[in-house]
Amino acid sequence: MIEIKEITAEETYPLRHEVMYPNHPFEYIKLPKDQEGKHFAVVNNAKNVTVVSLFFENDNAQFRKLATLESEQGKGYASKLLDFIIAYAKTKNAKKLWCNARVNKTNYYKKFGLKETHKTYTEAGIDFIILEMDLI
Repeated sequence: MIEIKEITAEETYPLRHEVMYPNHPFEYIKLPKDQEGKHFAVVNNAKNVTVVSLFFENDNAQFRKLATLESEQGKGYASKLLDFIIAYAKTKNAKKLWCNARVNKTNYYKKFGLKETHKTYTEAGIDFIILEMDLI
């Protein structure tokens, strides 16, 4: 059975590392403010298959480290989780939701209403663009 549940930051780490930065040290995937965030997982048969972290600052919410196990990609789990966090951020009265998206994933995020900004950067050899959407 598939469900979305809140998890701890530490429970996101193995999946973040395996999917996003497997060639970096494990510590690389930890975020300085992880303990301040809300962390969610799509759970399938008692296993976290997709994770994301959500951080609130003032009227804004940022999601980070959305990752799905490679064997589970293409099954709609990340989409379910994104729909969930968009709705969740609205319940917390966030006015804007944003993320640092890998450039090659931009079109995926646009399907949810996120729009490109002109803010870009490169980290660990990966090009990123900031995407955002208004929630009100």
